[in-house]
Amino acid sequence: MAMNLPSSRGKGRKAPMAEINVTPLVDVMLVLLIIFMVTAPLLTQGVPVNLPDSRAKPLDQDQQPTEISLDEQGRIFVAKEEVPADALPSRLAAIAATGAKAGDGQPPQVFLRADRGLDYGRVMRVMGELNRAGLNRVALVTVGED
Repeated sequence: MAMNLPSSRGKGRKAPMAEINVTPLVDVMLVLLIIFMVTAPLLTQGVPVNLPDSRAKPLDQDQQPTEISLDEQGRIFVAKEEVPADALPSRLAAIAATGAKAGDGQPPQVFLRADRGLDYGRVMRVMGELNRAGLNRVALVTVGED
């Protein structure tokens, strides 16, 4: 009667291990998950603004919109670049002109982000300038309610 002992296969040789050790894989995946969970909130783009809450659904968009932000001090930013209030009309006219060159017949989409603590009049002045420049596709950006 023959027995299959490890020493009977050869002197000093061990049988190949047919199991995969998944513990290092799980460790690496958990570390990556934690890294992504920590860094994802830091990837918010634009000027830090305390946006109001809303239950509205997100808009579908086909091209990158122009983003205009008003921070808590009332400073105006066009695509992360601060613009003085007196230079805003000319900047908006340039944006409207580049949108008209696109040839689709519609003005470019504008996302307006305003801090919730701002005076209503300041936001309306910016919206009035947008309307005067012909940028009437304006979406007010809010934070979704959970």
